[in-house]
Amino acid sequence: MSTSPLQSATAAEQSQAEAEQAQLGAAAGAPPGGWANPGPGFLALLAFATLSAYMATLVPAVLTLSLKASAVDAARATTVLSIVVGVASLFALVGYPALGRLSDRTASRLGRRRPFLLLGAALIAVGAVLTLLAGTTVTLTIAHIITTLGGTATVVAATSVIPDRWAPNRRGPASALVGLGAPLGALVGLFIAQAVSPNLSAMILLPAAVAVVGILGLALVLRDRRLDPADRPRFSLTDFFTTFWVNPLTNPNYAWAWWSRLLIYFGVAAVNAYQAFYLIIVQHVAPADVAGRIFLATLVLTGVSLVFAPAAARLSDRIGRRKPFVIASAVIFAIGLVIVATVHSYGAFLVAIAVIGLGQGIYFAVDLALVTQVLPDPATAAKDLGIMNLANNLPSSIVPAVAPALLAIGASAASPQNFSALFLAGAGAGVLGALLIVPIRQVR
Repeated sequence: MSTSPLQSATAAEQSQAEAEQAQLGAAAGAPPGGWANPGPGFLALLAFATLSAYMATLVPAVLTLSLKASAVDAARATTVLSIVVGVASLFALVGYPALGRLSDRTASRLGRRRPFLLLGAALIAVGAVLTLLAGTTVTLTIAHIITTLGGTATVVAATSVIPDRWAPNRRGPASALVGLGAPLGALVGLFIAQAVSPNLSAMILLPAAVAVVGILGLALVLRDRRLDPADRPRFSLTDFFTTFWVNPLTNPNYAWAWWSRLLIYFGVAAVNAYQAFYLIIVQHVAPADVAGRIFLATLVLTGVSLVFAPAAARLSDRIGRRKPFVIASAVIFAIGLVIVATVHSYGAFLVAIAVIGLGQGIYFAVDLALVTQVLPDPATAAKDLGIMNLANNLPSSIVPAVAPALLAIGASAASPQNFSALFLAGAGAGVLGALLIVPIRQVR
């Protein structure tokens, strides 16, 4: 039977596509048997588990820890809160890479990621109960450390599932939904907490219970690859120190992505940490109304992100490009910060937040997918993703340290806090973060 030129051309194109896919898989460290590329059902469970983990840690940080600190010591509530959150944050910084390293080396019958999902659910449950029972600053700090490590273990495992289960050119939707876990977790968790307010016990326990259910749901359905003890990554004293370090000289693409993320999250931290003070001081919002205004702003931010993130994720996968989306998202985010720095009405502030949400949605949709394609070694994916997560968290510590100097620029009796300088600095950091994506060569 003869073959037409058109059929031959089609067969040749298919063979070339298959060869390119095989080459991509080999370069990216495809697991034995190739990537499973799970369907929408598993993706929904992964998204819900990630959302749950962030909900379990962000709701206390934003709301319930403040209420509990007031119950522990009303006169020193702010000091108590600072101690609790500050100490727990240090454990998170160490926990991300350390738990990632342990996950990469776990050769249990349950797999590499599932044990840490189960650990995360257990720690979140214990942390919530201890938070409720805490009567001193020390016990409240211990409780929040446990909760924080539970959320950290879950996020480490959940993000590692992406390079474990999806091919590099299919990671857009998973990256989008996992990346949106933090804002969605905060929004859903605060909605639950407000629904049962002022019952502090329910405000603490109910979000944690939902989180435990979500995390256990993922653990039950995850087809986790068991690691043969013979394939376990080596571990020496040198490797112990590399738990918290990736050599930028031998892994420049990863280093560029890390610094880009750090700078972009500088702008995120500037908005998150100081929008309440900005609304009170600059826009003269009454303190009693600030919580409602922030909730509305968060709703706008998250809503816009949800609209654009899935579309950006699918388009990025379809055209095989990551860098243009990350660069564009960082620039859009910076434009939003510039608008925040120049407006004086709450309506205009919401417009700026919507612009930031657009940038955030595109960024969350694609950045994590890009990061999974520049990991130094597939065998240490969880550890290296843990180090990458430090770039998300460090700005929350850096911004409060540098903000007083920025707020003092040009300060006067009439305008004691220069929020424009703070937000413009965040915008500048975002633009610089966009530029640092350009040198990456491993991803288009």
